[in-house]
Amino acid sequence: MQESEIKNVFESATPAPENMDIKHELEQKVYLVGGELKTWNGPVQDVYSPVCVKEGNEYVRKRLGSFPVLTEAESMEALQAAQSAYDLGRGEWPTMPVKKRIQHMLNFVKLMKEQKQEVVNYLMWEIGKNYPDSEKEFDRTVEYIIDTTEALKNLDRNSSRIEKKGDIYAQIRRGPFGIVACMGPYNYPLNETFALLIPALIMGNVVIFKPARHGVLLMHPLLKAFKDSFPKGVINVIYGSGRATIGALMKTGKIDVFAFIGNSESANVIKKSHPKPNRLRSILGLEAKNPAIVLADADIELAVNECISGSLSFNGQRCTALKVLFVHESIVEEFNKKFVAKLESLKMGMPWEKGVMITPLPEKDKPEQMKALIDDAVEKGAKVINKNGGTINASFMYPAVIYPVNSTMRLYHEEQFGPVVPIRSFRNISEPIQYMVDSNFGQQVSIFGTDSDEIADLVDPLVNQVCRVNVNCQCQRGPDAFPFNGRKDSAEGTLSVTAALRVFSIRTMVALKDNEVNKKIASEMLDQRKSKFFSTDYLL
Repeated sequence: MQESEIKNVFESATPAPENMDIKHELEQKVYLVGGELKTWNGPVQDVYSPVCVKEGNEYVRKRLGSFPVLTEAESMEALQAAQSAYDLGRGEWPTMPVKKRIQHMLNFVKLMKEQKQEVVNYLMWEIGKNYPDSEKEFDRTVEYIIDTTEALKNLDRNSSRIEKKGDIYAQIRRGPFGIVACMGPYNYPLNETFALLIPALIMGNVVIFKPARHGVLLMHPLLKAFKDSFPKGVINVIYGSGRATIGALMKTGKIDVFAFIGNSESANVIKKSHPKPNRLRSILGLEAKNPAIVLADADIELAVNECISGSLSFNGQRCTALKVLFVHESIVEEFNKKFVAKLESLKMGMPWEKGVMITPLPEKDKPEQMKALIDDAVEKGAKVINKNGGTINASFMYPAVIYPVNSTMRLYHEEQFGPVVPIRSFRNISEPIQYMVDSNFGQQVSIFGTDSDEIADLVDPLVNQVCRVNVNCQCQRGPDAFPFNGRKDSAEGTLSVTAALRVFSIRTMVALKDNEVNKKIASEMLDQRKSKFFSTDYLL
């Protein structure tokens, strides 16, 4: 890649196609509380795209619009609305039969799909994700919601019977916790946010949701769909700083579940502000430093292709990205050469351009943060081994491949969450294993090799260090039916279509001693459908 191409990445960009363009700035003035779209006349936060446009003699980030910066007062308003909707577990939503909650959710999906083009366009413009991946994120989210409704049907069917142990009859079902505070990540502001939001809602909880700091405007087209699909107060959408909104909610002690995907520092601050820590259930997706281990007998072409995608898809801004590559010393030179050559073939440009992979970065300070990590590694003996690696042009940064990294460097330990790829050679397999043992994180690992004996010897210890071992493929979250979790500081709770229903609910039971009075009570409750919980109705 020529430096001139990087310096002209915005100037040489083709205009966005008509159907992908955002022609007018969106000055969002509404938020959703208590079933009402309320108008905000206070301070707002400007939203800028990572895509830069020419103003005068320089390129600056394109302004997309603004959103409300709400205060603690509006957070308390949302809390009051949520409390009224839940009503100590007596509200319409938590006591609603599963069948009806599913109907509400499917109605939301119908309305959501009508907003696809607008949501996808904002997703692309706000965070710089290329158009096919933005569209894929929307479609995957719709599929996730539908799969969740089917999983809930199965869960309810399994709970539709009365059991007897000894002289006790019982029915065991899953019930909601109460009020959920939900915050999603900017890198998957729709899909990963809804992976928290949807199971929380469908299990009967009520939710106060604050969008991520990037990817805010894309929620605007969905506000009316939320309003029209759920009873008032069941879903409340607020905006502003996390400290002034979610932090203020936590201090009340009225939040039952904290659902969050982001960094551990923010999560810990918010959690600690809750005055009743034993009451608070936390479902967290946090940092990761997933390594790849490329063994001496690995298929190098395969390993390079998977490691390129694994480390640089969406510019490396994924928790499941490969963030450090351990390559056996006997093949590291060949691997590095082919890795750099493959990187050179990747197309860079604007997110709407066909085939583009390297795009501008949404976080204003991200290029400088990446540069600091590179400078630290170079100062301590590493080199940037690809031409123009780390070159910055406004919001754009060309990926940098750093070799050899060692334990004295920040890049060896810290999650970079950007287009920087550290590589280290190893002689003995104990080196990457020890790295994982010492790491604060424990999400996933990728192993590349062809010897089944060697891979088997690695799988057995590594499954006790991380929660997913990928063989000859990159680390990833999907398919959504599989569990997604982590050890150590990487996560709390397991997310998948089925597991998420469980983490956002608790097993609850009704028990009756075997005697004539209780048999009569149970028969009347069942025959006359007097209870929504104690019921043997089978959901078709």
